[in-house]
Amino acid sequence: MILQVIASVLLVIAIAIFFGLTPEQITSDLMHVITPNDTMRDKARNLRGNKKRHGIYRMLINIKGTLASTGKSKQFTLTICASVILFGAGVVVAILINNLFLMPVLAVAFALIPFLYITNTIAIYEKHTKEELETTLSIITTSYERCEDIVQAVRENIKYIKPPLREVFLEFDGETAGVTSNIKRALFNLREKVDNDIFREWVDTLILCQDDRTLTDTLEPVVQKLADVRLVNSELKTMLTSARNEYLVMVALVLGNVPLLYLLNKDWFHTLIFTIPGKIVCGFCGIVILVTALFMKKFTKPIEYKR
Repeated sequence: MILQVIASVLLVIAIAIFFGLTPEQITSDLMHVITPNDTMRDKARNLRGNKKRHGIYRMLINIKGTLASTGKSKQFTLTICASVILFGAGVVVAILINNLFLMPVLAVAFALIPFLYITNTIAIYEKHTKEELETTLSIITTSYERCEDIVQAVRENIKYIKPPLREVFLEFDGETAGVTSNIKRALFNLREKVDNDIFREWVDTLILCQDDRTLTDTLEPVVQKLADVRLVNSELKTMLTSARNEYLVMVALVLGNVPLLYLLNKDWFHTLIFTIPGKIVCGFCGIVILVTALFMKKFTKPIEYKR
């Protein structure tokens, strides 16, 4: 069995070398598989904003865009390739333990490992960005309420703004100084550089303020929403952590029953591991753990403000 697995792995490597497959080509092919070429009707719906992309495609595009904004765009290709390799490793492990019912579970679980790592890294980056965003918008708003000139307000505080927002506002300052004198157009371009609904609402309010100075007082309540979201997440953190820990304990108990069963009754252990009904039970438990783990991650993530 082991020799057959080794032979299969070597065959896959030989095929990849023969066809000259590169990580970039593998990534591109997988993206095309997830979202095939759109028809003319689909392209028209995209332009109108009526077509919703596949959830997996949206997740991959979000990861790719976030990594690009942090200067780590190459990690996206590495993540895809690592996921493909681990997918195959999951299949191999299922074959080695002679349980084909666990093959889809192990393959998907192994393939998700690189994405779990990269999403956790992105979550830390986004948390840092939101904390810095609250401070940045607060000081710029205070300056703007005093001078009623957004370009001057940004220039006065640019030295206090930390990365990654510093680069965003430096580009805005450079655009207003050397590219265009149209403040509204520059603000609209600024709006698209940070993926945060509160930031976009703040920029939208700034655009309105260019025509009506009396709306300046509405900027502070928008900035306050960042603090409100942070406080709510802080209050929910203990509750969500408790729910996550309880789930992990339950999974540990389920998995821990297998070696415990070996110590208590070897016949039951043999039935569970080496018979077809036992293998089916293991496969079903694996599917339940995988699905519930994905839901647990989805429902215990921090809340975000949506317009």
